[in-house]
Amino acid sequence: NWVRPKGEVEFIMNLLEKGLQSQMETFMRQGIRVSIIGDLSKLPPSIQKWIAQAEEKTKDNTRLHLIVAVSYSGKYDITKACRSIAQKVKDGLIQVEDVNEELIERELETKCTQFPHPDLLIRTSGEVRISNFLLWQVAYTELFFSRALWPDFGEEEFAEALRSFQQRNSRFGTRDLPGSS
Repeated sequence: NWVRPKGEVEFIMNLLEKGLQSQMETFMRQGIRVSIIGDLSKLPPSIQKWIAQAEEKTKDNTRLHLIVAVSYSGKYDITKACRSIAQKVKDGLIQVEDVNEELIERELETKCTQFPHPDLLIRTSGEVRISNFLLWQVAYTELFFSRALWPDFGEEEFAEALRSFQQRNSRFGTRDLPGSS
């Protein structure tokens, strides 16, 4: 969120860098793969370096995949994917008829994961919107809105989100109602 006051942005960037540095041993010990998605060109060079090191060092870890969105915009993600596909058409690598949902998904930032579509998106701070986050990927995601601010979102709030999720019946775009055939 680059429109925040300069001091706040600097604090967030410093927090990211220190977090990557301090958690690297934990990532390795726990088998956590780290991927950072977003427009990393906007980040300070020192943070870009730490991100590259974290991704490289953890790339073979398979127990958990932590994806952190930094300087990420769903609109930017989709636009970047479309530009990449357009360039491939222009270069003759693919035909216009080859463009489909699967191809677009392979060009999105979340191509780094085996599971690019979240089952549940938890939105904190009392906001009831997705705020330009994973616009393509959350098409069939269940949404949970919490009034708690992110730093205060704890185990109790997480358990509430999970209980809410467990009571839902995802239809993934179908019109079938539960119990109908």
